[in-house]
Amino acid sequence: MGNSPAPEGPGPVTVQSVDRAVTVLEILAREGEVGVTQIAAELGVHKSTAFRLVSALENRDLVAQDTERGKYRLGLGIVRLAGATTARMDVVRIGRPVCRELAAQIGETVNLTLLSGHEVLYVDQVAGPSALQPKDWVGQRLPAHATSNGKVLLAHLSPERLADHLARPLERLTDRTITGRGELEAELRAVRERGYATAVDELEFGLTAIAAPVRDAADEVIATVSGSGPSFRLPPERVPAVAAAVRRAGEEISRRLGWSS
Repeated sequence: MGNSPAPEGPGPVTVQSVDRAVTVLEILAREGEVGVTQIAAELGVHKSTAFRLVSALENRDLVAQDTERGKYRLGLGIVRLAGATTARMDVVRIGRPVCRELAAQIGETVNLTLLSGHEVLYVDQVAGPSALQPKDWVGQRLPAHATSNGKVLLAHLSPERLADHLARPLERLTDRTITGRGELEAELRAVRERGYATAVDELEFGLTAIAAPVRDAADEVIATVSGSGPSFRLPPERVPAVAAAVRRAGEEISRRLGWSS
């Protein structure tokens, strides 16, 4: 008889550790501040095991220790995660009516995106009347340098974060994709100056997209709104008018998020 194949996926020990780590967070959320001894008792584990769990969570800023009292509480990492989720939900909820108006105005597909790691994450989409069978971009992650949305998001990163993005190889998706660091940096400067970005045949042949920034109350660019469609419906002579409409939409979503020019 042959050996049975090893089960795929994480083993029971790994799953148990994740479950215990989540339980630690739930305990801290309930109690406020808790020592390792109490955490170990509630988990039913040795104190050393509880200490390893809270140490791992502390390394991710999900918990923090009061050095004087020796007890642990939820850390700022939890706030960042919750804030990111809230911001994403607010952008979609507040931006949807504006995106509908923009789609009706320009007749093309409108998308909302966020920067997720080194990629652009598409979080909402509204099809315009000209888009008979629009491609569903929602949930997709695409290379930032090859999209109009990504260029806007990259253009407003801090120098340190932008350098991190540009240190990675830039994938060539078509012969129009920008893959040179110097060329992309020049493109991003132009994006900041004119207030919008374009991508013509850079993600895929025959696709033109125009994107503008969405800002929060702190004047930070947290998302983008874009209009996209077949290049034959978005020729160069039409780009300025569509770009103006997209910029107005971005500013309106920003105002609804608390931004003031």
